[in-house]
Amino acid sequence: MDIATVIGLVGTLGLIFWAMDSAAGIGAFIDPASTVIVFGGSLAVLLMRSTLPEFINAWAKVLMKTILNSNQPSGELIEQIVEMANISRRDGVIALEGQMGEIKNLFLQKGIGMVVDGTDADTIETSLNNELELMKFRHASASGVFTSWKDIAPAMGMIGTLVGLVGMLQNMSDPKAIGPAMAIALLTTLYGALIANVLAGPLAEKLDNYSLDEQNACNLIIEGVLEIRKGTMNPRVLEDVLKSRLSPADREKLASA
Repeated sequence: MDIATVIGLVGTLGLIFWAMDSAAGIGAFIDPASTVIVFGGSLAVLLMRSTLPEFINAWAKVLMKTILNSNQPSGELIEQIVEMANISRRDGVIALEGQMGEIKNLFLQKGIGMVVDGTDADTIETSLNNELELMKFRHASASGVFTSWKDIAPAMGMIGTLVGLVGMLQNMSDPKAIGPAMAIALLTTLYGALIANVLAGPLAEKLDNYSLDEQNACNLIIEGVLEIRKGTMNPRVLEDVLKSRLSPADREKLASA
């Protein structure tokens, strides 16, 4: 679980609700019409912008990924690849078949499976690169839903503000109608800003970061699997080559493990 996402979201909402309660009470910041315009309107526009499968996937699967991050650390991948290289060098690539059940990463599992099947290096590289490109497309599509929500929500807030102002100007003679109309005008802007800056924006950026981490892991796997298939590089040298893809901090962490 990515505890930073949970702490950040809970902390931000807690501070905002505390400020609301201190200012005028939370009830003063709740307006059904504003909620419908901003939340309902932005989600409806978002659905119009996306396909139904994209929309459902973004909320049912991808959103949970920001909280339950399951990316395997690159250091663990390197250790596993080097272990596979040692087994292949000592006992032959067929011996890797007995290690398939221990591989959690599906991308690595596919690559090692192709090595065991005797697939040539060029075909392995092409197949894994094609899968990597498809993964990039899926990730961009999913994060694009939240990026669009970030842009749409403030726009719907502005529409709600205009609706509230028109209602207020048309009822200037009725003092009782000015308050509700002004509430819609102000709260829709607030709701739009909250969605864009507290929910949609951070979630989209978090997904993009996870995607970059996974892409780096996949490139690392491709390089390692190809070297295992060729069998020309010493496992220790392969370990050093793969570690070059890590940040200095990650290298030190792996060295001290």
